[in-house]
Amino acid sequence: MSDSARDDAGSNRRDFLTGRAARQEFERHGNELAEELISPRTGAPDSGDTVRLSTRAMNCEFSVVLNPSRERRPLMIASDALDMAHAIENQLTVYRETSDLLALNQQAGGAPVAVSEDLYLLLARAMEIARETQGAFHPLAAPLNALWRDCRKLGRIPESLELEKALKLSDTSGARFDEVTHSIALPNPGMGFDLGGMGKGYALDKMADFLLQEGIGDFLLSGGHSSLLARGTHLTQGWPVGIRHPQFPRKRLASWMLTDCGFSASGSGVQYFRHQGRRYGHIFDPRTGWPVDHMLSVAVTAPSAAVADALSTAFSVLTQEETEAYCARHPEVGALLLPPPLPGSTLKPVVLNIDPRLIHWA
Repeated sequence: MSDSARDDAGSNRRDFLTGRAARQEFERHGNELAEELISPRTGAPDSGDTVRLSTRAMNCEFSVVLNPSRERRPLMIASDALDMAHAIENQLTVYRETSDLLALNQQAGGAPVAVSEDLYLLLARAMEIARETQGAFHPLAAPLNALWRDCRKLGRIPESLELEKALKLSDTSGARFDEVTHSIALPNPGMGFDLGGMGKGYALDKMADFLLQEGIGDFLLSGGHSSLLARGTHLTQGWPVGIRHPQFPRKRLASWMLTDCGFSASGSGVQYFRHQGRRYGHIFDPRTGWPVDHMLSVAVTAPSAAVADALSTAFSVLTQEETEAYCARHPEVGALLLPPPLPGSTLKPVVLNIDPRLIHWA
């Protein structure tokens, strides 16, 4: 979308919210959210009425969900928060020449590159999570991501020499961070950051900061169906979010009450391709370069949506025992692991650091 198109979209959205259409927006989206995110089953919390505003960015729908109000100001502020998603996309994408992240990648192998404080802190946090997860989350995997993306388009798998080259270019040990100058040095041409596994959550965190600064304390933000951030309350326990069954996507497994946390879900059941009869998912172990499939899906809560995004990817790569050890060290992180059941057995969820009263099983 061009800048002028985004400006028009923002203007139209504000015009839309100033009159009778605002009430229509509330009436129409209240029921849609209940069907999309909230479990209506007996024993699960009722969804209640909501207002939802949306825009499209980062190849998905971003939404702000609010409790109903007769005041127009919360809707206007929510509209401004949505506009932030476009600015953050321009900063973090590796597909636009205007991107700060792409500019950093293009200068790999040269002098250190100074970046904004916000981008520096995000990349430094990403590298910290990479160390904490033994490389299961990998912000410098741009060469690996590009290799697998190209191979999927061509309907093949990487050759050994291609994979070896991409793994060498994804080595994090050579990256240098200077917190005084907010500069980053990547030693070899071809290296590069890719925050596809963290960018949506980061955008939600920034949007949440803006809403809180403007005095709005109760909301649910979403970036697609996989990244969420909840603040305050909607019902007595928080914001109820539906968890889909990994083996039967049209069925709901549970409703999870979210309060003051980021949330992210990852799974290999949707994005994959087949080659010579074998199925290859879109989540790969950046330490080996090969896709992993020992988890049907993973859902994570963390203090921020960016961290939840990164950890849902990492926990899809780590073994169950490694994830359990991580959560034992980080009690602020909750996880719902869904490993494949043994033949003849039923699905057995693994719940880590989550109050059982917040999950209502279907």
